[in-house]
Amino acid sequence: MSQFSKESVSVTESIPLSIKVFADGADLDAILALAELPYISGFTTNPTLMRKSGVSDYEGFSRKLLEHITDRPVSLEVFSDDIDEMDRQARRIASWGANVYVKIPVTTTTGALTAPLVERLSADGLALNVTALTTVDQVAVVAAALASSRAAIVSVFAGRIADTGRDPVPAMREALGLMSGNPALELLWASPREVLNIIQAQEVGCHIVTVTSDLLAKLPFLGRPLEDVSLDTVKMFHNDAQAAGFIL
Repeated sequence: MSQFSKESVSVTESIPLSIKVFADGADLDAILALAELPYISGFTTNPTLMRKSGVSDYEGFSRKLLEHITDRPVSLEVFSDDIDEMDRQARRIASWGANVYVKIPVTTTTGALTAPLVERLSADGLALNVTALTTVDQVAVVAAALASSRAAIVSVFAGRIADTGRDPVPAMREALGLMSGNPALELLWASPREVLNIIQAQEVGCHIVTVTSDLLAKLPFLGRPLEDVSLDTVKMFHNDAQAAGFIL
């Protein structure tokens, strides 16, 4: 069951963010609850999230999602590893709704760049979300492939860059510079690990950040006085000690 409900939505109505927040997940109930939040500008999902949520009918789930979400972008990913089949899947997925962005991984599982496919699909008018980028060189290749795009998202997995011990901020700034000449392109900070990453993405100038339900639940604490955080932590330790019945 989703941790979000109509009752909890009102708690998080006002969030001081200028960056677009896309909810990342594959739980339909959670998505529908999040769709009521005014600061959620779009939705993304992927085969891994779908599998974790128990989705077995890819098209059925996607179409049901799109029946409910018609006014904001929804990114749905191809899952073939063959370029020709990726092409077929992309065109089929795009046909499901005018608000669909088709997610294309930056490479195949062998590391072959999908830039020629990206160029072909974008030239044919598909809105794309090129995903799983981690390097500035990849951004340069993808931005060039999207030169004729009417609308496209470039998803750089800043969180996974940080997982390697590297600061993603310089790379995201450089990526933004590489894309700045094409107003049809939007840079997305993917896989944030903490609320701070959302602020970093906004300060860099990223257009979009994807946020999971766990992080979305923390957004109401954005800018909260640190003294209050300290007091709540002390209370938590005290209450847990009492509940455990500890004695000395």
